[in-house]
This record gives sequence, structure tokens and C-alpha cells, in this order.
Amino acid sequence: MVQYMTTRLDASFAALADATRRGVLQQLGRADASITELAQKFHMTLTGMKKHVGVLEKAGLVTTQKIGRVRTCRLGRRRLAEEAAWIDGYRQLWSARFDELDMIIEELKLKEKADGRKKR
Repeated sequence: MVQYMTTRLDASFAALADATRRGVLQQLGRADASITELAQKFHMTLTGMKKHVGVLEKAGLVTTQKIGRVRTCRLGRRRLAEEAAWIDGYRQLWSARFDELDMIIEELKLKEKADGRKKR
């Protein structure tokens, strides 16, 4: 289970690490598109776009269907729930650390004020 999730997270984050692939996901969120349409939109070759779509497909974020000579892309069924949960865990960790840091800073400010009063 853990290995499967780690592999899935790795594939998702690797796919999302590229700006073009994130753009493809945004585009497909609006409407399905052929690889040719995506390649034109992103000003790249068909081969380049096929590679990007392949990475997204491997991560389960995109599905493709070939009808005749046209390969149509659409968002995959996979949602990013696991990825969002992983990110949220770290967001909570950092939020707690910053809250602790805020408390320490407030304590230091109060101590500094008290020390300033004592010197007068």
C-alpha cells in the first residue's frame, strides 16, 4: 500500500512538475482536445506533445482515445486527493511550526519590553 501510494505520488508530482503539462491539464479542464490541437496551442511538435501526454497518462491524470487518425485527450478519472492530502500534511506541519515561532517572538518582545522598563 505505502509503496503503491509513493509510486503514484512520484508519478503525479513528476507530471505536475512541468509547466506545459500543468497547462495541458488546465486546457483539458475546459474541454477535451486532440494532441494536434494541444501541440498547436502550446507551440510544440506533435512528438513533443505526445511525450507530455504520455507522462500525464502514465500518472493517470489524462486518458486518450484514438478514433481513426485522431487521438483525443481528456482529464483522467483520477483526482489529486492523495497528492492534496500529502501536501496538506506538510502545510499543517509548517503552520504549526510558524505558530510556535510566533509565540516565541511574542515572548521575546514581552521580555524585551520588561527589560526596557527595568533599565529606566
